[in-house]
Amino acid sequence: MDNRAEIREFLMSRRAKITPAQAGLPPAGRRRVPGLRRIEVAMLAGVSVEYYSRLERGDAAGVSESILDAIASALQLDDAERRHLLDLVRTSGATRAPRRRTPVPRIRPTVQYVLDAITATPAIVHDGRLNHLGGNALGKALFSPFFATGDEQPNSARYTFLDPRASEFLRDWDKAADDTVAILRAEAGSDPYDRNLSDLIGELSTRSEEFRTRWASHDVRIHATGTKRLHHPVVGDLDLSYESFPAPDQGQNLLVYVAEPHSPSHDALNLLASYAATPRQGGSGEAPSAGREHSTDRSD
Repeated sequence: MDNRAEIREFLMSRRAKITPAQAGLPPAGRRRVPGLRRIEVAMLAGVSVEYYSRLERGDAAGVSESILDAIASALQLDDAERRHLLDLVRTSGATRAPRRRTPVPRIRPTVQYVLDAITATPAIVHDGRLNHLGGNALGKALFSPFFATGDEQPNSARYTFLDPRASEFLRDWDKAADDTVAILRAEAGSDPYDRNLSDLIGELSTRSEEFRTRWASHDVRIHATGTKRLHHPVVGDLDLSYESFPAPDQGQNLLVYVAEPHSPSHDALNLLASYAATPRQGGSGEAPSAGREHSTDRSD
């Protein structure tokens, strides 16, 4: 991942999304490209067009945070996009480090104890690459299609784009796919030298046209709160809200899923909890997964 190219493509993609009217500028006749011109971004940010053009070429040397804030305001970046721009500039100024493989991530025993103590609602822990590192009993039952892939650490990005059954489980597949790519894009900006992450992105780009198309959009997102609409193989449709909390170990997050009290989804979660707690042959209380085979491309 060449950060100069990442800065250039990110800024160009954000500039293309803002119309003169959205920026409070008068119409300026016919345009060859959508969005704002460089000179208009520079004017809105209070910098010279030469300065902004240099930054958009990926030359971020010496750019102050106040200038970046001004450019972010001119481009109407949200919090996730601002953070991503700062990450790109920060890592572009560092001495280029060799890509490194990180150890297989684990959750500490005390984190698992915390998960196990959460009994009334699903809870899982994942890392920035969207590896599912663990969960409580109800979390594993809820995401049984993920946890039953046969992988030591199932990855929700691989599942979303490479498993042909993903669109059955994820009722809002397009939204889930957009969110997944945006989370990985933000993670890549934060740590561009993570070999495991670049390998994952390379694998998904090679095997999924759906992923490639979304990756090229340069959208980023903070995975803090939201909704999941699932079709569970045992209890049917679920509409859940989630909150994400930073786990003690860097890069890991605890996600807790809840249903609106007295709703059909709340009843379905209670049913799933009873199902998961029922002993079965082999001693597993987890809900069965719909069996899967790996696909080379979800769009096949």
